[in-house]
Amino acid sequence: MLNDTKFKKLKNLIQDSFRIRPNHDPIYVEVSNHLQRLKSNQHQIIFGRRGTGKSCILVHFSKKEVPLLNGLSIYIDTDEIKKLEYPDVLIRLLLSVFEKTPSANFNWFKKLVKRNEVHKTIKSLRTLLDQAETRRVKEENTSTKSMDAGAKYAGADAKFGTSKTKGKLSEFEENKLDTLERYLSDYKRILSKELQNSKYKICFVILDDFYLIKRIYQPDVIDYMHKLFRGTDYYLKAGTVRHRTNLLRNDQQTIGVELGEDVEEINLDRTLDNLSSATEYLSSILNSMGDKVELANVSTTAFNSTAFEKLVLASGGVPRDLLTIFVQALDVAYSKGQNDHLVPTHIWKAASSLSYNKKLKALRDDVYSDADIIENVFRDLLKFCLLEKKKTCFLISQDEAQLYSGVHEIILQLMDFKLIHVVEPDTSAASGRSGRFEAYTLDFSLFMEPRKRGIEVVEFWKYDEGGRRIGVRESPTYSLERAHDIMNTKDDLKVEDILSQTENEAEEG
Repeated sequence: MLNDTKFKKLKNLIQDSFRIRPNHDPIYVEVSNHLQRLKSNQHQIIFGRRGTGKSCILVHFSKKEVPLLNGLSIYIDTDEIKKLEYPDVLIRLLLSVFEKTPSANFNWFKKLVKRNEVHKTIKSLRTLLDQAETRRVKEENTSTKSMDAGAKYAGADAKFGTSKTKGKLSEFEENKLDTLERYLSDYKRILSKELQNSKYKICFVILDDFYLIKRIYQPDVIDYMHKLFRGTDYYLKAGTVRHRTNLLRNDQQTIGVELGEDVEEINLDRTLDNLSSATEYLSSILNSMGDKVELANVSTTAFNSTAFEKLVLASGGVPRDLLTIFVQALDVAYSKGQNDHLVPTHIWKAASSLSYNKKLKALRDDVYSDADIIENVFRDLLKFCLLEKKKTCFLISQDEAQLYSGVHEIILQLMDFKLIHVVEPDTSAASGRSGRFEAYTLDFSLFMEPRKRGIEVVEFWKYDEGGRRIGVRESPTYSLERAHDIMNTKDDLKVEDILSQTENEAEEG
């Protein structure tokens, strides 16, 4: 079965699907209505964890679907501007928009003859980008004499005799942001006119990986872009990670956008709290890719009775992780000469290659200065689960989540980076613990064989006679107060040390 040459074609197809490049149409499988919603004349935020297919759907939409709508696509990869401060990051975004309009592509001869408003805007934005964030402009309105040669002026040698300058000194600060705000209406008018004079009926501005922009600036950036395109035929489509994204800030006035009011939400995530939905969704993706190489129902024919469920669990419900583990599992089976079906052992062995190390690296790459704080909480969470309580699931009090909202946000970010997974968003707890709780499991790569020896794997995907998840209510409660106390505490203990200690204790036991 597995040695059929079609499986090798399927492997190649899947591996090719991982390479998402803006200049090539990726392999996209539509199993929901997401693509149809993207075509709508709405500003939209597309949420999804790493590997859920945000870039895939956005690039495919840009390359294949927008031309069918007689539309112009402006695709912007925010990874290229993620380190910029505000408002330079906004200026860069504006430049990306104006430089990809039709008029911006006129040849240099035409530009020399007559520069249109787009060219002038690009030039002014580039000039603005090169300026300091604030600068002092000094003007003197009367004639005066400079210092004699050899004298000091502001710490510099004066090497000139007399010079004519403008006497009366006035100073003012020219602020980049004020400039951008003053010209907002002009930018909007120029863009609208540009589209009206082109062959396009509509324009989609696609911001991929919006969450890479520093969080403190995100409300300001999305607020300005939304104001710029509101009431025009330009529509904003921003792909991002939910809990690394801040769309709204309330100071003296509201800055940003509100989901459901200003922008529509599209959610690509499937989590383990609804295993049947995640399984159906992921099997559809795998089966659709199998169909492309004439392999029918891969999710059933290539697995024994329990292996595909284990694949979904090991993937955390993330499509790219599922496909990666599937390809690795095929290699494991081939190496053992087992070509009938994939079994759970193949899945667990393959999943270990999708290690926490790669996920931690992704976290460090994406969160900048927040990485140390998030890793501190993650290490303490591992100590709590694997060394102290020896269980793979834990509970978070909803009351504490309100009290320590900032710490709770870190828990949610660990979920976004696939180091933990939600299994029950609202549950009670056993042992007389009052209140309501959220239930999570550690990622399966953290307790695969041989690590899980001596550790109780909470099988949350199974239910008792009362319809309750087995072992979830009995899981220990992790205190957010505890997490708060260690957020900024330096700890030389590494994740590898915790896992090694877990294995050593298992062997000694």
